[in-house]
Amino acid sequence: MTTPIQQHLDATLAAQAAFAQRVLTAEASAISRITIDAAFHKAVDLILTATTAPRHGCIVVGGIGKSGLIGQKLSATLASTGSPSHFLHPTEAMHGDLGRVGKHDVVLLLSYGGNTDEVVTLATLLHQDSIPVIAIVGKPDCDLARLAAAALCIGDITEACPLNLAPTASTTAMLAMGDALALAVSRRRNFGIDDFRKVHPGGGLGRQLTPVLHAMRWKIGLNLPLISANSPVAAALADAKSFAAATGGRRPGAMLIGDAQGKLAGIFTDGDLRRLVSDHEGTLSTVRISDVMTKNPRRLMDDAVVRDAVQMMREYRIDEIPVVDAEGKPVGLIDVQDLVGLKVIEG
Repeated sequence: MTTPIQQHLDATLAAQAAFAQRVLTAEASAISRITIDAAFHKAVDLILTATTAPRHGCIVVGGIGKSGLIGQKLSATLASTGSPSHFLHPTEAMHGDLGRVGKHDVVLLLSYGGNTDEVVTLATLLHQDSIPVIAIVGKPDCDLARLAAAALCIGDITEACPLNLAPTASTTAMLAMGDALALAVSRRRNFGIDDFRKVHPGGGLGRQLTPVLHAMRWKIGLNLPLISANSPVAAALADAKSFAAATGGRRPGAMLIGDAQGKLAGIFTDGDLRRLVSDHEGTLSTVRISDVMTKNPRRLMDDAVVRDAVQMMREYRIDEIPVVDAEGKPVGLIDVQDLVGLKVIEG
């Protein structure tokens, strides 16, 4: 039997959960009502024109208060997806930082109401200098939208705040519109995984995008032999041991098996060996590796990245993955310990 105190606590938590759910619903609803129109396409074109040859300009992002904080995040998103960008505080722009805006730049200004004095003043000066302005605003009937070359409107939004005062749903919608703009520009640039890796060389993202060829320790001909499918298990083990002794004494947790054409035929792991010894003790010299290997194993192409290896290991619960070239010939083996060393998977 629950006590009155527990009943009160349960009711409080239930009311709190219901309120939080209404907040999430209000913010999701604000995003769902945004429409993409001609102004959005013009904004994409303005950014591409400003930031590509021959202009090679920058996207300068500005805003005040909560809109400014959203602007800082959008500037970072633009920069990380192939569009050079930095943030400019409209107030600081009036005290010397306007020099951060170059004649080939495009400026993205955020203001839900669209009439914030500092933002409108900055837009006016930029308009006078023929520097294009893209605005993210609530409604088109505002000073900032009238000064902009492209005004992206997120609509008339009721805030998730019960008082309809604290910027909540409106800033969420501004963020979503800005993300849509940044990623649409990135898509038009054909910004690919190699480009992403260049601007994310460190941290978890950089490690996830490392080519598997750079991450794998075990490479055919260097410290990993390719075992013939016709070899008896004992001979294959002896070959692997001799190869390890000649190349540093270490060996991986699996052997790669090749067919007559040198293509990947199978994989034989330490686990396979333990099971074989348990089931067929004394027959290692007669059983052929082709009879006990895992045939046609899952593999990665040599242009894969670490993220692909992590996904495959997690999905199929395997610890070693052969890596092959376009002809299906093994070039190496990526081991779970390689990924542990990169800190992209826990040991």
